[in-house]
Amino acid sequence: MLTNYMKPLLLALFAFSIISCSKQESKPILKAVNYDELKPVFTSNNDTLYVINFWATWCKPCMEELPHFLEVDQNYRNSSKYKMILVSLDKRDNIDVGVKKTIATLGIKPDVYVLDDVKNMNYWINDVNPEWSGSLPATVAYKNGKQVSYHEGKLSKEELEQLINKYL
Repeated sequence: MLTNYMKPLLLALFAFSIISCSKQESKPILKAVNYDELKPVFTSNNDTLYVINFWATWCKPCMEELPHFLEVDQNYRNSSKYKMILVSLDKRDNIDVGVKKTIATLGIKPDVYVLDDVKNMNYWINDVNPEWSGSLPATVAYKNGKQVSYHEGKLSKEELEQLINKYL
């Protein structure tokens, strides 16, 4: 039999467990894709600003830049008009070792797509941006289905924030 003191305590514990479960963030998507599968993810014709960073675990400038991207993402990720997507150019067989380890080590929350489409790289590099040489890192932003920004090379935290604030 529950006493008058136990009923409120049990209700409070039940409510707390529901609230804490609902606040847990889901794990980011980690998926190997080809370019034709990836492109619709960030070219949706909506009012969301998609910031896409092309990187790889073996790319030193990428790994130097990535913590800044994650810090900036943390500041904007609750906005319904913003989404960061990380596109790894690691080989598919490096997903379990390199990519997953990097996700865990850095606490990556944005979705990560491994672009496993080497045979078509001349097509998709040009489609991402005709000026892109293919070197990493590279960052593009899309809004309303159109590219609004392109940058090859490292971006500072401040440059990334300026880009987001300009188009958000």
